[in-house]
Amino acid sequence: MTIRVRAPATTANLGAGFDVAGAALDLWNELEVDAGEGGEGGPIEGGAVDESHLGVRAFAVYASPAGRAFRFTDRIPRERGLGSSAAVVALGLVAGATAARASLDVHELLAAGLALEGHADNLAPALAGGVCLTWDGRVERVADDLPAVPVAVIPKQRVNTAESRSALPGSVPRDDAVFSVVRATLLGAALARGDASLFAAAADDRLHEPYRAAHAPQLAEIRADLPQGAIGATLSGSGPTVLVWATPGKAPAVALELASRFPDCAIQVLAVSASGASVF
Repeated sequence: MTIRVRAPATTANLGAGFDVAGAALDLWNELEVDAGEGGEGGPIEGGAVDESHLGVRAFAVYASPAGRAFRFTDRIPRERGLGSSAAVVALGLVAGATAARASLDVHELLAAGLALEGHADNLAPALAGGVCLTWDGRVERVADDLPAVPVAVIPKQRVNTAESRSALPGSVPRDDAVFSVVRATLLGAALARGDASLFAAAADDRLHEPYRAAHAPQLAEIRADLPQGAIGATLSGSGPTVLVWATPGKAPAVALELASRFPDCAIQVLAVSASGASVF
């Protein structure tokens, strides 16, 4: 039996929704699993399987990887804040559950995957699609879409998530905490109402983004001079990718302006995906 699964990129935090909010993006990694030989993560010297591969480890949660071949197609840039590791875990979980003929919901898959991918705000939308909120091991899919179109500014340099988190302080000034609470509340309202003006008002943060700014200098520059047709910008996950949020219909023009301003970055118009990881 051959199993084919795909899983989307994700963007976590959405500004002030630190460690809570995330959205699936229409950019996909794929996995093909069969009993043949070859492929990344598949049989290696001596006929063994590379059980250290993150996707194979996720598969092994539900089914034995022995004697199978794992072929991964990676389109999500690694260590750029677009949830590449969450996508790999989601691929393995869904493929493993399929091989085991286990019918599992998103909550069960998320609980099983958190030991491998510790960031629920990435893994939840990778599994469920759409826009998700996660807290205390729970996940709630709250919307199919966002009221703006994401245009990704993807630098060449990589950022390690663990190193990025180590730069975050143990406490922040009260004014900064209040600032972020206000924006997080606005973000929740924007998601509930699909309101672009509230989403624009929410697109700022003082809990994590300022401390990651050294690895994502484009964020401050873009916020200081938003392209015409853009309503805000957020750091994607731990960065360095910045998502510039364009009003519907304006994303191509926003992308052209960003390409001229940041020639060393890849510029990609994306979309929120209503679908998460699934067999295809």
